[in-house]
Amino acid sequence: MSASSLRERIWRLIDWLHSFRYVRFGLVGASGTVVNLAVLYTAHEFLFNAIEAPGSKPYFSLALAIAVATVNNFTWNRLWTWSDRLHATSMQHEAGYSKRNLLTQLGQYATASWLGILLQYALTLWLTHFMHYLLANVIAIVIASVSNFVANDRWTFRHRRKP
Repeated sequence: MSASSLRERIWRLIDWLHSFRYVRFGLVGASGTVVNLAVLYTAHEFLFNAIEAPGSKPYFSLALAIAVATVNNFTWNRLWTWSDRLHATSMQHEAGYSKRNLLTQLGQYATASWLGILLQYALTLWLTHFMHYLLANVIAIVIASVSNFVANDRWTFRHRRKP
């Protein structure tokens, strides 16, 4: 690798870090992980304990935990991670903020996140063969986060050009 190629890569990394969008996304994801784990534990150990006995697979609890964490992450990503793009969009559409736009965006977020959600769900269930379900869930969340960021950055919260 030449010095100029290395220098170019470093500048691209610095430019990427300058935006901090992925860092903010990661922090939102961390809060979502806490929400996910809290809901998963509470649902598996208490709410659904009649249908998910201790030591069994957390099918229903995991689905609930993923749904609640998805809404949490959408809310914080919208308000913080991609707030600059939303502000620019609302300035372009003088009608401003509407419930329909919010629901459309939530639908896009959920759709864009489906790959990550399915990946997280399948990996968690598979990894529970080898480790505790909470640790399995954390590992699956980390792996799925990359696909979630790319899909939401390029579709849900994409930069819209002026008409």
